[in-house]
Amino acid sequence: MSKQLLSQVIEEKKQTFTELSDRIWGYAETRFEEKQSAEVLCQALEAEGFAVERESGGVPFAFVGTFGDGKPVIGYLGEYDALSGLSQKPGVAVRDQLVAGANGHGCGHHLLGVGALAAAVALKRYMEEHKLPGTVKYYGCPGEEGGSGKAFMAREGVFEGLDAAITWHSGSVTAVTSGSSLANIQVYYKFKGKASHAAASPHLGRSALDAVELMNVGVNYMREHMVSEARVHYAVVNAGGKSPNVVQPEAEVIYLIRSPKNSQVQELFAWVSDIAKGAALMTQTELTVQVDKACSNLIPNLTMEKIMHENLAALPPVVPTAEEEAFAAEIRKSLGKAELEKETKALVENYGGAEGRKIAAELEGKSLSGAVLPHKNSEKSMMGSTDVSDVSWIVPTVQCTGSCWALGTPGHSWQQVAQGKSSWAHKGMLQAAKAMAGTGLDLLTNPELLAQAKADLKEQLAGETYQCPIPAGVNPAPVK
Repeated sequence: MSKQLLSQVIEEKKQTFTELSDRIWGYAETRFEEKQSAEVLCQALEAEGFAVERESGGVPFAFVGTFGDGKPVIGYLGEYDALSGLSQKPGVAVRDQLVAGANGHGCGHHLLGVGALAAAVALKRYMEEHKLPGTVKYYGCPGEEGGSGKAFMAREGVFEGLDAAITWHSGSVTAVTSGSSLANIQVYYKFKGKASHAAASPHLGRSALDAVELMNVGVNYMREHMVSEARVHYAVVNAGGKSPNVVQPEAEVIYLIRSPKNSQVQELFAWVSDIAKGAALMTQTELTVQVDKACSNLIPNLTMEKIMHENLAALPPVVPTAEEEAFAAEIRKSLGKAELEKETKALVENYGGAEGRKIAAELEGKSLSGAVLPHKNSEKSMMGSTDVSDVSWIVPTVQCTGSCWALGTPGHSWQQVAQGKSSWAHKGMLQAAKAMAGTGLDLLTNPELLAQAKADLKEQLAGETYQCPIPAGVNPAPVK
């Protein structure tokens, strides 16, 4: 079955797609505040003939665009949230904020959402022209960055009836991602004490800040006894005020707890909470524990990974221009030695000694990579988290990375924001869109492949069923 039409549609509309991603780059809205970003994506879907349901599952700025009817139902997952404090001028290889203290797309979600939309549009056109049965859906997923929007959507049943989910993420190499991810939970610990004059009557006060500090010390002693892949991060979000001569009556700290499995995260969460209770007892303060969000570990799907890799490998390679290479080289000059070496070390580790060293050697001296890396089924967890994982527990799910950044560019950095409107970033987005569209077509038209993908998921779950890690009663909210 020829897939030329898929690429043709994306190429015909590439200016529309690149301009849309640039607009969302400019909005740079953080979790559950993506009003403008969500709306322009909804309007783009409606212009392409999709029926759009806004505020899906009651989740702010979540939406679902639907075309067709009946089975199978192929879904594309899109994101569009930014990160706080990463404002940066585009096309500039030095730190230079566009608006001081403002947000920036330091993880490329402006590209992610539009790339997934382009794939959905291309598959819709193919279905129309070839009169294919089935349904294609685009899921607008807010709040991936620290919000676990897809987990909230999953809890509310938004993904019910879906047969397969496809997505991608910007990166500095083009490859199909494999392996799992870290499950996590994010929790606020708020302590309430009693104010008093810190010199005249400190004995009458009870310091909430002391409680936060004791809790943090206690958690630091816990770290030796966690599994090596676990991570526990924290930030003090309220130190109780700016007057050192006042016993601080309130203080608050937010914790992000990660581990390879949902069950391990719950164990660590209970331990951290016990430490918080101990800190409250030691300081005679009151403790309030508030879960903010959580997400699961990723369930990889080998069948869909192979399909997506075949689609990526079948596309003509993306070749950088001299101007694109020059800008990428300037970006690399802004990186430290450790950042430049991190990617090479990761490739060697992920692919194994000889193969990894061969791939690293091929990238040596380059600033950009347009080649498709070999597919490797990995049993390792990436040292990060994604709410795509919650979808992967419900339906077979696959994702790839598309080369949009200079080699070595760290995630969540101003360097990513600077490259976010570049022609190379646009090329990577469109290449990923073509591969996603082809993957969707394969699953739509080959029942055996889809059945095998579902069998893979069943085998991976080994009898477990999805339980949303976000407790009932916890609602999605913007950054405090």
